[in-house]
This record gives sequence, C-alpha cells and structure tokens, in this order.
Amino acid sequence: MLTIGQLAAHAGVSAKAIRVYHAKGLLPEPERDASGYRRYDAQAIIDLTRIVALAQACVPLARIPDVLNADADAATEQINQIDIELRDHIRRLQHRRARLRHLHQPDRLCLPPEAVEYMDRVRALALSERHMHAIRDGFILAYAIAPDITRTLLPTRTALLDDTEYVAVLRGYDEAIDWHPDDPRLGQLADSAARVAQRMTLVSDLPDFDKVAHETIDILTRHQGIDSPAWERLDQLIAQRLTTT
Repeated sequence: MLTIGQLAAHAGVSAKAIRVYHAKGLLPEPERDASGYRRYDAQAIIDLTRIVALAQACVPLARIPDVLNADADAATEQINQIDIELRDHIRRLQHRRARLRHLHQPDRLCLPPEAVEYMDRVRALALSERHMHAIRDGFILAYAIAPDITRTLLPTRTALLDDTEYVAVLRGYDEAIDWHPDDPRLGQLADSAARVAQRMTLVSDLPDFDKVAHETIDILTRHQGIDSPAWERLDQLIAQRLTTT
C-alpha cells in the first residue's frame, strides 16, 4: 500500500494534482488507515497513470471520464473530436504569436495585408514620419468604422501609386504640412490635387454610398491626423476647383 506521496512519485505528478483528481471525481479516493492517511493500491497506480497520460495529451479533465469509460470506437470518436479542438486552439495561438511579433510594427499589427502592402509602397516615397503615421492611422480608423468601403477603395488607391502626379501630390502635401495657409505654392498644389481627385474613385462614387451613415462619412472625410492650417486651406482650394469644373 502506498502513501499519496509515493503514488505521486510513481506517476510523475504532485500530490496536489492527485487531490485535484480526487476532487473532480477522476480518481477514487481510498479509505484512510488507522493513522488517518490515505493508502493506495496497484489499481490506483494504473488508474492514475491513465489519467495523467490523457491530461498530458491535453484532454480536458472534465472529458477524461468519458474517454476512460468508452469502448474503443467511442473513445476514438472522443479523441478525434479533441484533436480537432486542439488544432483549432493551436491555430489561434499561432495567430496570437504572429500578432505578438508585430507589436513593434503598428502597421502590421492593426491593418490587413493589402493595407500593409500599400503602406510599404508609400513608405518607399520617403514621406515624413508624421505623414506616414497620419496615413496609417487613417487606415486604422477606416477599417474600424467602414471596413467594406475601405476594402473597396484600397485597390484604386494602390493603383494610383503608379500615377506620377498622384505621387507628386502626396509629396507636395508632405512638404506643405508646416507652410503658412497663405503660401502661394498651395494654389499650384491644389491645381494638381484637383486634377488627381477627378481621376480618383471617391466614397461618394460607390454604389452603396447612400446606405452609409452620414456620421461615418463625416469621420472618414474630416480626419486628417495632422493639425495643419496649410492642409485645411488646401482642402478649401481643392473644393473650389472641383465645384467650378
């Protein structure tokens, strides 16, 4: 007859684990001897070894009795189901690990692959960090409140990166961040931006535009991510040019 410590040593677990198995009804709790100690026999070693093997294979404790008491076919079905659940759990953990590796890269952490690809291409234009952060945050906002619209518009935005005038406007905006709103160079930049806007697919061009909440459109169109009086003036100048064409 074995003490709980000896049984634990044979099975390679702690005495605390055995007490847990007792509490959950997995391992029968033996009678105590005259000294008040539990005494375990050979069957307890067998039962505990089977329980430990299943537990180490990640079978949930609550389901161990079903596996132990099932016939061969039922046990196989139980194990197969647990295997499916484990694979799903592993996929979720792998996804979490992938996101963990990108914690230092906010673009990759918060944006889908197609937006990350766009950001990588824009980064090659050597825009300022302020501008890059504003573009990134704009996408994060857009995917958060209007993912369908953003997924629809992104291919057209990506295609524009092959448009030399669009790229020049991006760089012009970057240079203009700290300009005075009365800077005469804003007029020329607004001319180029208005021409590009006429070739762009806008939110208002989408077939389901009327179904989009006005609050959503307002947030998307008003958020710039940078407090720049020059950019505000550019918006006014571009609007004037588009309404007169």
